[in-house]
Amino acid sequence: MTTLAVQNLIEESLEEIEPIIKENKKLGYKNFSKVMAAFLGNEVTDTDFSGTTGYGYNDIGRDKLEDIYRDVFRAEDALVRSQIISGTHAISLVLLSLLKKGDELLYITGTPYDTLEKVVGSSKEDIGSLYDEGVSYKEVDLKDDTFDTEAILETITEKTKVIGIQRSRGYSLRASTTIDEIEKVCRTIKERYPGVIIFVDNCYGEFVEDREPLEAGADIIAGSLIKNPGGGLAKMGGYIAGRRDLVERVSYRLTVPGIGKEMGASLNALGDMFQGFYMAPHAVVESLNGAVLTSHVLRKIGMTTDPAPADKRTDLIQTVSFNSENEMIRFTQMIQKASPVNAKFMPIPDLIPGYQNPVIMAAGTFVQGASLELSADGPIRPPYTVFVQGGLVMEHVIFALHMALEELI
Repeated sequence: MTTLAVQNLIEESLEEIEPIIKENKKLGYKNFSKVMAAFLGNEVTDTDFSGTTGYGYNDIGRDKLEDIYRDVFRAEDALVRSQIISGTHAISLVLLSLLKKGDELLYITGTPYDTLEKVVGSSKEDIGSLYDEGVSYKEVDLKDDTFDTEAILETITEKTKVIGIQRSRGYSLRASTTIDEIEKVCRTIKERYPGVIIFVDNCYGEFVEDREPLEAGADIIAGSLIKNPGGGLAKMGGYIAGRRDLVERVSYRLTVPGIGKEMGASLNALGDMFQGFYMAPHAVVESLNGAVLTSHVLRKIGMTTDPAPADKRTDLIQTVSFNSENEMIRFTQMIQKASPVNAKFMPIPDLIPGYQNPVIMAAGTFVQGASLELSADGPIRPPYTVFVQGGLVMEHVIFALHMALEELI
C-alpha cells in the first residue's frame, strides 16, 4: 500500500468515526470537571509541589494530592505514593494487607494477568505470596463475557474474605468488565454476603467511563500512576482508594504499623503527580480515540480487532490479532519504530519476569513502562494477539498507523 493510499485510508476512517470522537470528548469534559472540582475544593497552591525529604513528616502536598484522589474517586480515603512501584505492587499491597491465614481470595473475572501469579502463589517456593501466608485462592470464569453470578454465589463460603475483580482484560481475549456490570454484581454479592470485601484492579480503567468502581459498590480499588491517572507526566507511583479502614491497613503494609500514611518523602515528584492527574482525563480521551481509530482502520483491511470501533469501552486496551507470529512481531516492531524514544532499537520476543511465554514489547516511552503512552505488547502464543494501549496525543497514533500499514501491506 502506497503512502498516499494509507493516508486516504486513515483520513476516511477519521471521518467515519467522528461521532465516536465527539462522544469521547464529552466524556473527557465530564471527568475533567470532577478533577477540577477536587483541585479547587482542596485549594491547590504552587507550594504544594515542593515535596519533602527523609521521613516525609508533615508533607502537605502529598496529603493534599491524596485528598484529591479521594474526592475524584468518591472514596473515604486514598494512598498515593511514589514508593508504590507498579500496578501489580499496588494490587499486592491490597491483597496482602486484607487477607490473613485461613482467609480465601476469590477472583470472579477468571485468572488474573500473569504478573499476579507469583502474588497468589501455588507452592512454598513462592516466598511472600498469599499461598505462603496461608491464604487459599479460587476463581470463577466469566460466562458469555460477563459475570457468572450463579457460580459466584455458589463458590463464596464463610472463608471468602476478599473478592477480586480485574476490570481490564489483561493478556486475555475476554471482554473487559464495565462499571454497570461491576455495579450489578456488587449489588448481588452484597445482598447475600454484606461482609465480604470487593476489590477492583482498576488499571487501564480510570476516566474511561464517567464513573469509577467505588461508585458502583466496590470497597477498594488500586492502580498505577504510569497508566491513566498519571496523565503521562508522573514518573512513578501507584494509588489505593476506598474505605478508610481498608486504606489504613494497606498504609501499614506500605510503611509500618502505627505510622501508615504519616511518613513517606515525596522528594520532587509531586509537581508531576498533580499535573499528571489534572491532564489525565484529556490524555485518556486521546488514547481512547486512538484505539477507536486503530480498530476501525485495521478492520477495514481485514484484521481482527477487539473492541470494535463502536463498542462500549471500559479500559484503554485494544487487541489486534494476526495470522502468524511473524506478522505480530512486525507490527509491534513498527510501533517501536514510530516511537519518540528508542525508535532505533528493534524489539524481539524474550522471557521476562512474571510472564509464562516470551513477550514482545514496543514501548518507546518517555517514562519506562508507561502504558498511557503509545505501546504495544503481547505474549508470543496463538492467536498472536498484540495488546495496543495508550497514545498521549491522537497525532502519534495516526503517525504510528501510517508506518505500520506501509510495512505490513
